[in-house]
Amino acid sequence: MNIIILGAGEIGRHMALSLSKDDHGTVVIEQDESVARELEEHLDARVMCADGASAEVLIEAGAAGCDLFLALTSSNTINLVACRVAKKLGAKKTICRVHPGIQREQWIFDFRTEFDIDHIFSSENLAAIELAKFIRNPDSILVEEIARGRVELQQVTVSTRSDAVGRSLRDVKMPDRVRVGLITRKGDAHIPLADDRLEEGDLLTLFGEPRKLENVVERLHGDSGDVRPKRVVIFGGGEYGYSVAQMLQDWNCRLRIFEQDPERCEYLTSTLSNTTVINADATSMTELREEQVGEADFFVATTGSDEDNVMTCLQAKNLGTASCITLVHRADYADVISQNQGTLGIRAAVSPREATRRELTRFITSDKFHTVKKFPGAELIELTVPAKSKLVGQAVKDVDWPAGFGLVARIHGIHAEVPAADDVIEAGDNLFALVEPDAKKPFIALATK
Repeated sequence: MNIIILGAGEIGRHMALSLSKDDHGTVVIEQDESVARELEEHLDARVMCADGASAEVLIEAGAAGCDLFLALTSSNTINLVACRVAKKLGAKKTICRVHPGIQREQWIFDFRTEFDIDHIFSSENLAAIELAKFIRNPDSILVEEIARGRVELQQVTVSTRSDAVGRSLRDVKMPDRVRVGLITRKGDAHIPLADDRLEEGDLLTLFGEPRKLENVVERLHGDSGDVRPKRVVIFGGGEYGYSVAQMLQDWNCRLRIFEQDPERCEYLTSTLSNTTVINADATSMTELREEQVGEADFFVATTGSDEDNVMTCLQAKNLGTASCITLVHRADYADVISQNQGTLGIRAAVSPREATRRELTRFITSDKFHTVKKFPGAELIELTVPAKSKLVGQAVKDVDWPAGFGLVARIHGIHAEVPAADDVIEAGDNLFALVEPDAKKPFIALATK
């Protein structure tokens, strides 16, 4: 693919270095001369020191014929304008990074449509989704976001206490827009039908809106009665911590945020509900003891300092906090922490760079589809429905889908959900499907021709 990256900051540089390992024609535009010069020494790609919002510069970079334009600077204005210009010049697909506030305002003003941008994302929001999923769904074996945080994939084992044991999926009656994508039994996985019965020990791969999945997981575990609120402490009230708190404030959580800046504390207090804001330094063991952090179920470190995040997690763990999760800006540090989580006592380390790379990787393919995840006996793939597709204008229930296939998510404009039977497929929709080996080619042919 021919790819243009605008901005060689933390996110842009990580993407450029990742792409340089693959066989892509990559051009990087960076306005800072020293940054551009340093990157050129480490990158097997063309690096331009120029203003990426300039039409002349974009023409020189090859925007008219590029397959993918990634605007990854730290400026909303530059990214939005550059994407608009690049699309007008002929770029096939444009991806725009924005601050979390812009993404939160999309229900007021549709930036994606108005600027003719194919995809808008916030690296802070992506990292917050990764952090929050460990808290929302602690009993799930695997939790992954597959559609902008609105649809999740979760894996859970059916307990002997569950009322679902021995019943068919039809009789279990899952909530609307929740789907059992796979049943894995004794190592063998298959895409189930409505009459398939559940057995104790079955590993179910579920798809749905996170809040609905929480209730399903509790049922499959056989949990009953009122569940005690999760006690969550967040270290850092910046955009990462704020985004995590926003995602959790309407869940069954008791939230506390440690933030040193008094003005930021006032803002957090005025905009967050069900959240206690503490103006204190969480790197101080004395402060952590006074606030009884050791009694928390989760401690989440979200500041801009990797060292403070890791060390404060270790302090919280020593005080007795059940589970610690940290934000780590350096992707290689995050890998090391994840590999040594048993030794360190840190459950997970989330890298904004890596979360962004995973989000953007699905757009970097010359194939008609993108493999999101592989399972034993099946894989989860994503594709965009072209205008010429036979699926356009058809309701999901009216399509003659191949055997060994399950439609588990659809992104339509700014909306994402598990499709219902009456949903009508439109051109430009992104479909996520589980396919067994024999169903893969028939589904791709059906959707793209």
